[in-house]
Amino acid sequence: MSAPTRLVLWRHGQTDWNLAGRFQGQTDMPLNVAGLSQAEAAAGHVAALGPEAIVSSPLRRALETADTLAELTGLAVTTDDRLQEINVGQWSGLRAAEVFAQDEIARFRATGQDFRYSPTGETRCEVGERVAPALREIAAAHPGQTVAVVSHGVAMRMGAARLCNIDYQGAQDLGTMANCAWSILEPGQGRWHIVNWNVSAS
Repeated sequence: MSAPTRLVLWRHGQTDWNLAGRFQGQTDMPLNVAGLSQAEAAAGHVAALGPEAIVSSPLRRALETADTLAELTGLAVTTDDRLQEINVGQWSGLRAAEVFAQDEIARFRATGQDFRYSPTGETRCEVGERVAPALREIAAAHPGQTVAVVSHGVAMRMGAARLCNIDYQGAQDLGTMANCAWSILEPGQGRWHIVNWNVSAS
């Protein structure tokens, strides 16, 4: 029997805006010192899963994380723009606590509905519709291989949920992955499955 195709979804390390609770979205923030240490610590664990390719979001925090794995494995890093984080539009740089204090956002969260991240941003479901096709194409390009996919919290949660036919509420129940945590997805019986979620090196 041939080996299954595996996608190892790996979230980037910490940034200063993660630490401050600010929306980053597609703002191109680098890793901070702690984030680089997280990436270096987790890279060995991800390398032990036997990746044969690395595909990353083009945002700097993801690329810097991917580079730590590339250094260990000797693999090249390729990028896919669809793996970028949710576009938060004009919320970029704002503290999440400030935004979520707004009555309209609080109502959406309480009722379990999707909502748009600022008037100029995306909804979570839109992100899933963007990321899931990228994941499918990455898997199809590497049959029977393990691929490390380096991306972002909302992007990976919603992309994985859409790929695995998990509804919106189920996606929220998954919870976000911690900085530098990883999750494994595999196909089986005609659909994709989450094998594990939010595994960390610590």
